[in-house]
Amino acid sequence: MAALSFYLRPREKQCRLLIGLPLAACLVGGSVLAQTGSGLDPSSHPVDQASKRRKTCHRAEKLRIDLIHQAISPPVPAPASSQAVPLKESGNAYRVVQTREQNTVDPFARYDHLREKGAWLNIPGPADTIDQDKGGVRSALADVGIGYIGWTHNSFANNLLPNAARSTIANQLYMGQNPTFASANFMIVTYDLRRFGIADGQIVIGAEHQYWTWDRPGPDRVGVNTLAYYQTFFDRTLELKLGYLRNQNEFTGTLFGGITGSNMSALFQAGMSTNAAPRPAVNLKYNFGDRLYNKVSVQRSISPDGLYAHITEDPIGLNWSTANAGILLVEEAGYKSKAAAGVHDTWLRAGVGVNSSRYSNVADPKHQRESGNNFHYIAADRQLWQKDASRTPSRGIYGGFSIMGAPPDLNSISRYYELRLYAKGAIDSRPSDLIALVASNTSWSKFAVDAALAKGQLAHRETTAITGTYTARLAPGIYAGVGLSYIHHPTSITHRPQMEHALNLVVSTLIFF
Repeated sequence: MAALSFYLRPREKQCRLLIGLPLAACLVGGSVLAQTGSGLDPSSHPVDQASKRRKTCHRAEKLRIDLIHQAISPPVPAPASSQAVPLKESGNAYRVVQTREQNTVDPFARYDHLREKGAWLNIPGPADTIDQDKGGVRSALADVGIGYIGWTHNSFANNLLPNAARSTIANQLYMGQNPTFASANFMIVTYDLRRFGIADGQIVIGAEHQYWTWDRPGPDRVGVNTLAYYQTFFDRTLELKLGYLRNQNEFTGTLFGGITGSNMSALFQAGMSTNAAPRPAVNLKYNFGDRLYNKVSVQRSISPDGLYAHITEDPIGLNWSTANAGILLVEEAGYKSKAAAGVHDTWLRAGVGVNSSRYSNVADPKHQRESGNNFHYIAADRQLWQKDASRTPSRGIYGGFSIMGAPPDLNSISRYYELRLYAKGAIDSRPSDLIALVASNTSWSKFAVDAALAKGQLAHRETTAITGTYTARLAPGIYAGVGLSYIHHPTSITHRPQMEHALNLVVSTLIFF
C-alpha cells in the first residue's frame, strides 16, 4: 500500500520522475512481517511540502499563480519569458532583443498545490502517470481546484525452497508459503481551499480496495482510505490535519517509504492507523524553522485485537470506534533536510505512543483486558553519496536504521531492528531506478513464546530476514520490481516442521494514473 520528495522544484524534472519508486514496494514492503499476517506499508523521498515551500515561498507562489491561468499541454515544457532583455541600439531608437537563453517552465507545476499535503509519504504528481493530462481532463479539473491521483499495485510472492511445507490456503501461515497474490488499488481526490482564503487549505478524499489470495494480511475490503482537512497557520509554522487519517503515512517512515522488507508492524499492533484502517484523528505539527519539527496526534486507536479484527468489524472504515478501542496519543520529534548541491538528504526522527485501548494479555488471552499499551521508535536515514549533485542531488546512495519497541505482555512483537542500504538513480542509463537491501530482526514476546512452548508447540523467539530488490521505471507512471527475501523463521512465534527457512521470490507492478 506504500514511500523521495514529490514536492521538488519545478526545474528538477528528472528528480521528480523518481517519486513513484517507493510505492512500488508498498504492497510487499514489510514482506517479513506480512508473512506473519501483519499489515503492509505502502509507499518516497519525504520532504514535507509545508516546510519546503517556506524556502521558496514568494517565488514559487508567484510562479504557481501565473501558471494556473495558462493553457498548458504536457509533456513538452513551454519556454518562459527571458529574464535578461538587453537593449540594442538601432539609429536613434532601441529595440528589445530576446536572448537565446530562456528559462523552462514546468507544465506540471500548476498541480503542486493539488497534491496531498501534510504526510511524509508524498504521492506522485501528474508528470509520473500514464495519462498525464491527455484530453485536458486533469487541467480542466485543476482550473476549478480539483486534483486526483490513482494507482494499482499488484504483487506476487512464492517460496522457492524445496520442501516448503505447502498447505491449503486456509492453513497458510506466511506470505509465500503458497504462491500468494495481493492487489491494492487507490484513488485520492483533493480540493484546493486557498481560493477561499484558507492558508494552504485542502480537503482530501481517498478510497482503497485490497484483495489477497491469503486472507490473513487482509481481509479483502472496499472502503475509505482517508477523509481529511488540512491547513497551515502563522506562515506555515503550524500545520493542522484532521479527519479519518492513516497515520502510517504521517509518522516515522523512510526517505523512500515502502521499501520492500521495511515495515511498521510493531506500531500497527499498538494502535496506529493504516491505509486499510483509517481512524479519526487530529494531527498538529510545529515547525522550528525549515528543518526541526515536533508532531503530535490524538487518534482513535485501531482494534486492540489487530488489523484483521478491525477490518472485519469496520470494512468501510468510517466507524467511530471498534470493540475495546480507546485513544492513541503519538508524538514525534525530528530533523529533516532536503538534498541540494553539496547538501546530503537527512531525516532523523524519534517518537512515542500511548494507547488507552483494552488489550488482551498475549500469554493468557482469557485474562482480564488491560489498558496502557505503548510503543517507541527511533529512526535515521542519510544520503551517503551524491551521484549528480549539481542537477539531481537526490540521486545517490543512502543508509538508514529503525528501532521499535513495545511491551511484551500486550504485544506479539516486543522489539524490531532494521538496517537498510539503498541507491536511487545509481546507474546513469537508469536514473529513475531504485535498488534496496534491507536486513531486519523481529523479537517476539517472551511471554507468548514461553506460553507456546509450555503447550508443547514448536516456537521461536526471533525472525531474521534479508531482502534485496530492484525497482525499475519502465515508462511514465509504470514501475516493475523484482526481489529475493531470505527469512529465518518466517512465521510468527510458532512454526511447523520444515518451516524454519523461506526464500521468497517477490515480483510487483505499480501503475499510476
